[in-house]
Amino acid sequence: MKTGINSKRNNAGHNLYFSLVLLFVFSVLQSNGQNDTTVKSLVSPVDSTGQNQKDRIDTNRTEVQDQKPPERYLSLFEEEDLLKVSLRFDVVKFLKKAERDQSVEGIMTLHFSETDELERKVTLKYRGQSRFERCKYPPTRITFKKPLYEVSDSGRIKNIKLVNQCQQGSLYGNYVIREYLVYKLYNVLTDTSFRARLISLDLIDSENKRKTVTQYGILLEPERLLEERLNMVEVKTKTLSQTHMFPAMIDRLAIFNYMVSNWDWSVPGQHNISVFTSVNPELSRLGIPVPFDFDLTGVVNAEYAIPPPGLGIETNRDRMFSGICRTREVYQGELMALREKKEELYSVITEFPYLSKADKRDIITFMDKFFDQLEKPRNLDSLIDYLLENCKELR
Repeated sequence: MKTGINSKRNNAGHNLYFSLVLLFVFSVLQSNGQNDTTVKSLVSPVDSTGQNQKDRIDTNRTEVQDQKPPERYLSLFEEEDLLKVSLRFDVVKFLKKAERDQSVEGIMTLHFSETDELERKVTLKYRGQSRFERCKYPPTRITFKKPLYEVSDSGRIKNIKLVNQCQQGSLYGNYVIREYLVYKLYNVLTDTSFRARLISLDLIDSENKRKTVTQYGILLEPERLLEERLNMVEVKTKTLSQTHMFPAMIDRLAIFNYMVSNWDWSVPGQHNISVFTSVNPELSRLGIPVPFDFDLTGVVNAEYAIPPPGLGIETNRDRMFSGICRTREVYQGELMALREKKEELYSVITEFPYLSKADKRDIITFMDKFFDQLEKPRNLDSLIDYLLENCKELR
């Protein structure tokens, strides 16, 4: 399997993507599109501190450049081998979840080999909502006292999201591995996606009240790294809708979520979605949605992934479409583009070393039900009819 995203691919994808964005923005400026009346720019000129956001980004980059060279550069998201990580903290206190906003101090160690490791003091805080309520081991946001540094062209890591097993045991470990696989599938479709790293995680109780627990986990690429990698800035406002997104990207995301059977996402409120846009003010009128947290998808097929009443589906493997309404021709173009990626997507699944043959067969069978709809004109027409009937008319 290809490791990471090399710099040539990044540059090519970056140039092609922003050329497309520029062409689209110019077309919007020449028409009376609805974005002119609903939003002037996705990037607010001034943030809550009174500082211009572009100036803030430039200042942050300057601060990093002015600092002493880091002790080493890492390749957390350029490599794909299973990374061993240990967290030493008050596990008992953390698992009690007495207060939603409590934090716990600890030590995080990255074990690159038997003789090579990197240690950092960290602060752990809960993140997410549904898994915080449902899971014994809630997902966590880790803040480093002293930052880490990804490869030299990416910048520093001050915070990072950790996805750990909801419960202990091989079944829940399998769910984490499958969720990691969904990130890799979306990476195939676009570079404007979060990279992820699968880890073997040791949870060590600093108070010696519990035995060490070993489980699978996922480290997610921080928003800051994605900003640096693609020369973009995260949009914090929660008032956006799908109409404010770059059409090709929101359509691709909506159809991808249909393919993997993900109903747990929304642009308004940015539920399991981060939105980015160009740092160039002339290109900041449209957003790029980047999804995360795929544990409720049909690909993962977790036993706790029960759709809420009124959603219109009964199981997590019943696909539903939540994209914005487009023409038949637009849907057909996006579906055909996805069909061209079928072989590459399936290769990610079949070559994945951490799933059993039975698990791979289950995922491919599930994916086949989607791709079979694209093979014959009659089936394709039926699928497009479904998308047209269930799309959202957003204004």
